[in-house]
Amino acid sequence: MSPVQRLRRATAPLHDSVDAAFGGHDLTDRNAYGAFLLAHARALPAVEAVLAVRPGLPDWPERTSLLRQDLTDLALAMPAPLPFLLPDASGADWGALYVVEGSRLGGVMLARQVPDTLPARYLSARHAPGAWRALLTAIDSRGADDPVWLDGLLAGAEATFALYARAAG
Repeated sequence: MSPVQRLRRATAPLHDSVDAAFGGHDLTDRNAYGAFLLAHARALPAVEAVLAVRPGLPDWPERTSLLRQDLTDLALAMPAPLPFLLPDASGADWGALYVVEGSRLGGVMLARQVPDTLPARYLSARHAPGAWRALLTAIDSRGADDPVWLDGLLAGAEATFALYARAAG
């Protein structure tokens, strides 16, 4: 089993739980959509702030500014991010990046539900062509022969999913 397959399998219950927690928001309703974005705003900026100072990660475009713009358009203030501590383990930052960049894929699908009358910069932010595949290839390459790195990868992803679950709660 490749590192990415192992990561997907190990985090599937957490991923499903987070999807269910956020899935109750009606993205066609201004108030419910605002609540959805506010919940994301309690998690994403915290993760992006941690990842921004980690060396050795591939380039990834932040989305906090897009989220802030959407909230501003809805006349909502950016909330304080929840505390987020990434495990002190080799590979943990890659696990966190996997979660936030994976959420970009789901966001593009969710953006289709948002009416044109509401801002959707955050959810509509797509990967550059090939960027997601390149991230998965890099994870497979880095984790193939390093079980310690792979354990850190899993721990980082689990911590990030747990943050999103708290934010949705």
